Amino acid sequence: RAFYALPMMTSIDGVPTNAVYGYVNMLMKIIKEAKPTHIIATFDLKAPTFRKQMYSEYKAQRKGMPDELAVQLPLIKNLLSAMDIEIITLEGYEADDLIGTMANKCDFESIIVTGDRDSLQLVSDKTTVWLTKKGITEIVEYTPSRLLEDGLTPKMVIDLKSLMGDASDNIPGVS
Repeated sequence: RAFYALPMMTSIDGVPTNAVYGYVNMLMKIIKEAKPTHIIATFDLKAPTFRKQMYSEYKAQRKGMPDELAVQLPLIKNLLSAMDIEIITLEGYEADDLIGTMANKCDFESIIVTGDRDSLQLVSDKTTVWLTKKGITEIVEYTPSRLLEDGLTPKMVIDLKSLMGDASDNIPGVS
């Protein structure tokens, strides 16, 4: 999200840095506001996921990651490592799958920070979703009561997505 929200910036030697800059700003804002005791970052891997194996057209229309973003991922991961923030990845699974699993297994309150509305199905008494809306600065905090203001429960998010489909993932809805 930070990559697309900010204008292209580069280091003195021409390496793109807008995603790193935006990511760090957002991370520092989250740390300041949430004061977390633990932080985990997740990333997708290039390996095919179980969804792609189940449905060959999954995300078929998506363009690849821009090179200007790809070169910044190692910088972001190095930064996270320097901050002692654990990075979790697992071949065959998307970052969203790992986030959902950790949130469901977690026996303490957790906050998921994402731009993916699919994560609203994870909202519970112990899991709050901070949904990034515009760029990297506007965040809507979803609790069960806030989700209900939109007329939804977490279970209804699953049903709604199933009926609507998901154009961004190339998943057809019910005709």
